[in-house]
Amino acid sequence: MAAKKQSILSKMLFKRSLRGWARIADGAKSAPISALRKQRASARRLLVHLNRFVHVADNRLALPLIGSQAIQTSHDSDWAWRPEAWSGPLPTQGMASVPSKAMLGGEISMHHDCELSELSLRQLRNTREADLAPYGLRMDVFKFDGSFLSLVIDFPEASVVGLRRKHLIRLEPIIEMEKPLEIFARLNIKHGPNTEQVVRELPLNEKVPMVEFDLAYTKLNEKRIDNMWLDLIFEGPQMNQVTLRDLTLSRRPRAEV
Repeated sequence: MAAKKQSILSKMLFKRSLRGWARIADGAKSAPISALRKQRASARRLLVHLNRFVHVADNRLALPLIGSQAIQTSHDSDWAWRPEAWSGPLPTQGMASVPSKAMLGGEISMHHDCELSELSLRQLRNTREADLAPYGLRMDVFKFDGSFLSLVIDFPEASVVGLRRKHLIRLEPIIEMEKPLEIFARLNIKHGPNTEQVVRELPLNEKVPMVEFDLAYTKLNEKRIDNMWLDLIFEGPQMNQVTLRDLTLSRRPRAEV
């Protein structure tokens, strides 16, 4: 009740102040010079805080909403997901000299066989108007003496509920690079003691390098599916910076013929 009364009082005071400044503005052309000078000084002090507020508010309101799961999918998709690294703030937002199998959050891990790790991985806030994802992920690679480098993304349990060989799994990343390199996406599905793997090269010359994994060509045992994960494999990553602005996954049943 007290909070409600305070809110009503604040609104009344704001309206009174607004009416007062409206009268001052209306009378500015005929006000005495001495009064005008004082009013201008007061207005300038007020304007400093108003401009600061509007600047911060505009910046915050222009950013993608934290936790956003706004994903562009086809109308017949029955599952869609944006991993936590792209949808909300992580407890630890970055790592340097990243050791192999190190986790960033609960879903992303980096794998490599470097003797000396000159790799860094960090989460960053997306600020571009076109961004749907609130956050991005940036990887810096300096000297690289290993034979492989990959990011592994573990999928939630919901990804395999109802999963069938008739499904197509779609990966849509938005990627920026300092210089060209090859990136392969490998979908892994564990069913019983076996793991099915489907590999696709990302078409990085396209704005959104979308790829689809067709499960019809696998030997997937639909009754024994345990879990699913994705490997992003980077070929020749040395002296490069790769920024994953967004990464979404979805699935849809193949059209019946």
